[in-house]
Amino acid sequence: MAKIDESLKQAVTQLSKKELEKLVIRAAQKHEQFHDYLLVNYVDKEFGEEDLLEKAKADLEILFRKRHKGFSEELQLANMLAACLKRISEFGKVCRNSELELRLIMEALSIPFTLNSNMFCTCFTAYNHKVYLLLRRAVTIFQKKLHEDFRLEYEARLNEYLSIMHRTSRHLDYIFNLPDKI
Repeated sequence: MAKIDESLKQAVTQLSKKELEKLVIRAAQKHEQFHDYLLVNYVDKEFGEEDLLEKAKADLEILFRKRHKGFSEELQLANMLAACLKRISEFGKVCRNSELELRLIMEALSIPFTLNSNMFCTCFTAYNHKVYLLLRRAVTIFQKKLHEDFRLEYEARLNEYLSIMHRTSRHLDYIFNLPDKI
């Protein structure tokens, strides 16, 4: 994030309304994240977050189907999960609703946990690490940001995911440091 100095702030305050409108429109055209921020916070406050969620889900579906680089299935999945994590992070920066972000994370986590759990036992720890990053983020949101009303919906699945990770990859320090249960 760029640091804004005082001379720039003063110049912006002296701009006319028409010039400010042009600047905002131009910034929204150039930067998708700024466009989405305007959409959620000023244009469509009621349904903007849901629209962004649907767009992010569609992007995740594309990432799930895309063929990723890697000479083994585990490395391809690790690259796919890294791309999903990047897209979820972009969504989280614009949308401050942690329940929606957790919903996206759980959708991404459903892929590795529907596969054979023996894939966590291979020598390709990049796969385990990417799953760990998503799982740790889900646990953090669950414990610190999620409203009590939504906890019941995610608790059982997160505990199941944690038990699978501990059963198959406990030898890795970062997995060992995850909580056993929420």
